[in-house]
Amino acid sequence: MIDQAPIEVVGGDGGNGAVSFHREKFIPQGGPDGGRGGRGGHVILIANGQINTLRRYRRAAAFRADSGQPGGKNKRRGRDGADLLLEVPVGTIACAIDRDGEPTEQLADLTADGQGVLVARGGRGGHGNVFFRSATNRAPRVAQRGQPGRQRRVRLELRLIADAGLVGLPNAGKSTLLGRLSAARPRVAAYPFTTLEPHLGVVAVGWDEFVLADLPGLIEGAAGGAGLGHDFLRHASRTRLLVHVLDAAGPDPIAAWETINAELSAYDAALAARPQIVALNKLDIGAAQEALPALHGRLRERGVEALPISAATGEGTEDLVARVWGRLADLRRDERDRAAERPAGPPLITPRPDRRRFTVEQEGAAYRVRGEQVETFIEMMDTDDEAAMEEVYRWLDRRGVRGALRRAGMKPGDRVRIGEAQWAWEA
Repeated sequence: MIDQAPIEVVGGDGGNGAVSFHREKFIPQGGPDGGRGGRGGHVILIANGQINTLRRYRRAAAFRADSGQPGGKNKRRGRDGADLLLEVPVGTIACAIDRDGEPTEQLADLTADGQGVLVARGGRGGHGNVFFRSATNRAPRVAQRGQPGRQRRVRLELRLIADAGLVGLPNAGKSTLLGRLSAARPRVAAYPFTTLEPHLGVVAVGWDEFVLADLPGLIEGAAGGAGLGHDFLRHASRTRLLVHVLDAAGPDPIAAWETINAELSAYDAALAARPQIVALNKLDIGAAQEALPALHGRLRERGVEALPISAATGEGTEDLVARVWGRLADLRRDERDRAAERPAGPPLITPRPDRRRFTVEQEGAAYRVRGEQVETFIEMMDTDDEAAMEEVYRWLDRRGVRGALRRAGMKPGDRVRIGEAQWAWEA
């Protein structure tokens, strides 16, 4: 199973604004009418319940949304770029990562079919020259460039969502048990690590059903990455209930039980505290039948009641399904009760950030202006063009940036930095 994939996502670039003047018979001086460019497309992750692997992202590691179209004459706006929808399995966690692959921010945990998250925003479309028309500049020949789409590296990590998960050492019989209880057909063989990837099966209980996951076998040191290590434990963290399968014919089933629980605890204390049902498997083997009374006694000393079963013949599996279903029903009821008892807090009102706000600070021999709106505007202007710079100075003056720079001590000829742009300020 491909359950991890680093990808690069890039939003579409915004379309350039247009420089155009209205030309019509009997209207000799129609004025500027260049329209705005279209917005670049966003890149959106969306959960699809029909997908169960991240295989499509194994090689295609870069995804870019469509760019917006440039504006046109007669104030026509360019067409927006199409959003790019990337379908991922339900249970996918998306994290932003740095160049070394280390996570910097969790973007989303997509746990429901149809749930989505925007991971790379498309660029804004540039204003056409009609935007720069004013009483003092009636024929501007300047337009904005489209804003580049935002680029981001994202790690996709799939964690299967199941009601119950089968845990145990390799060769405990988990795959055989899943095949017995459901229509799933995981590969089964008489050697360790037959199961190299998780499998899901739907177990029917009368008219009801629950999802059971067969998870790769653990070994000692798995919490530190040994064997299949984190590949197993990541998926186990999504289950409500663990079914601990022990090989009753093995040399020391109690030591195996303690080993698995120690690895669960080392990985995540909450995972170790998850409810467990213990199944003593391979009842069809004589050695298991002989060891059964002693195993029951040793487990009772530890406060554990175990169910004897044979995944090969089906003996005892009906009782196991009934026990699992009853425990899941209790857990769901407890979840509903906790949700109902949780007091309804006051509505959360998140103030919208003021994009117009900016700050000025001295940065060496230069002055740095920071602010979302200011930086976006400058990013979309050609600061090498003289006419464009005239519009930049007018816009900064209207926004109060010029006055703030003067109050900070800036003088003509000092360098100003806004975003990636810098230049010597003119009087």
